[in-house]
Amino acid sequence: MYYEIKTNRLLLRPLRLKDLETVYKYSSDEENSTFMIWLPHDTKEKTIQFLTRVTEEWSKENPDFYEFAIILNETQIGAVSVALNKDKSEGELGWIVNKKYWKKGYALEAAAAVKDFAINELGVTKLTANCDYRNTNSYRLMEKLGLTLESSDGTRTYPKSNETVKELIYSLTIN
Repeated sequence: MYYEIKTNRLLLRPLRLKDLETVYKYSSDEENSTFMIWLPHDTKEKTIQFLTRVTEEWSKENPDFYEFAIILNETQIGAVSVALNKDKSEGELGWIVNKKYWKKGYALEAAAAVKDFAINELGVTKLTANCDYRNTNSYRLMEKLGLTLESSDGTRTYPKSNETVKELIYSLTIN
């Protein structure tokens, strides 16, 4: 399966093993991955394992998740994804952008494009996104995407630190 999405400033294409250096750069950075459950990657091998899984998923006829590389002027600056539930009626959005490119609207532009892809191409009837309650930029982005707060009483535990914090869940139901 191959999808490519073009926005005003970005190209979204399947994330792949060739993106190892740029993915490892932001996924191994403590500041860049502060609120990411499975990050930071402390070895390149973990990033290789992730990219291998993503590549295998893209090779399926009907993937369970779509992980797009965010390309700006031929440079991979982050990733945006939609993970589908078992019957593929709902999707969970996620994103990460290299901190050098924060506060320029790239995450919103990429997430909006994948939101439209999930609705129009995949036919999902509900989208969700979640974040650590301290991640103000993330939940503001969710609100700009049209998602509304569904729950503020969940928790998430970070495996590396074993820290448990409040998790916010946002959603959008498509009619």
